[in-house]
Amino acid sequence: MRIFYGVQGTGNGHITRARLMAKELYAAGIDVTFQFSGRSADKYFDMEVFNGYQLRTGLTFHTEKGQVSYLKTALDAKPITFIKDIKSLDLSGYDLVISDFEPVTAWAAKSQKKPVLGIGHQYAFNHKIPREGSDPIADRVIKYFAPVDNGVGLHWHHFGQPILPPIIDTPETPQTIIKNKIIVYLPFEDQHEVVRLLSQFENFQFHVYAPEPVPSEFEHIVCNSLSRDGFLKDLYDCAGIISNAGFELASEALQLGKKILAKPLHAQMEQISNAAALQQLGYGHVMQSMDTAVIDHWLHDDHAIHITYPNIAKVLVQWIQDGMPKMDTDFIESVWNTVEVLRVKQ
Repeated sequence: MRIFYGVQGTGNGHITRARLMAKELYAAGIDVTFQFSGRSADKYFDMEVFNGYQLRTGLTFHTEKGQVSYLKTALDAKPITFIKDIKSLDLSGYDLVISDFEPVTAWAAKSQKKPVLGIGHQYAFNHKIPREGSDPIADRVIKYFAPVDNGVGLHWHHFGQPILPPIIDTPETPQTIIKNKIIVYLPFEDQHEVVRLLSQFENFQFHVYAPEPVPSEFEHIVCNSLSRDGFLKDLYDCAGIISNAGFELASEALQLGKKILAKPLHAQMEQISNAAALQQLGYGHVMQSMDTAVIDHWLHDDHAIHITYPNIAKVLVQWIQDGMPKMDTDFIESVWNTVEVLRVKQ
């Protein structure tokens, strides 16, 4: 079987999910070509697993001061390049096309009348799940940004809908944690402001990761460039994370039993809805702005949620090999019955 797999490269969560799918697809002996779009070539890192991936310009969202700007997104778009990328992508030699919210792959498959499977968190919004911050533009983005014929949605809870748990690594639970160690990943915020706000909490050790880190003059704040290995090493023994409300990082934190403080990206329906889901489920805390009082309260809360999720990447690869039968109630329940949710004290 030959698969063409398109991945939205704007957020690291899509790429993290693709790494795990790549591992299971290769283990199953499947020939996969990966394509990424949404960021410049020099901004990708730790991509060795993808074995000679392709890059295209694609489409991305412009963010400024912690929120999405639809106007600047439209002004930054390169429609002629986007159309050329779609027309130049030949999918004729592939048995299956998969899109993780990657628009060039999805629209190329549509134009070539090839069925395309969607795998990702965004496809969960086709079902009745917590949804806030929606507007006509956001609704059209979900529907038309990367259209697929069959979307497999992923979320932290099923909400009574035919969706699956997140695709995340399944490491052993950390035996010890450093109670004052906090990971900070707020790539859409002003990094100088992040460091300034954290500087007053001298009893905690902050490891800040950002695409463009700024110097820190504080001993308890370490600013790092993005590195998958370095980030995971720090995540493993930390007590919690302060991050935007992206799906994949919160999923990893829940899997490892880390407490979560999420600051959703304004004007971004997916992140606002993720924050609402975290609150509704009792899986994390939320702040709408960089609020020192909220941060202080959260830092001194020693409770977290620990969720054991199965290897969904392996489940999906087996499902693909079985011919992608309809995911009926029995199948969905059999997966979710293996999920264990615990409230733990750190």
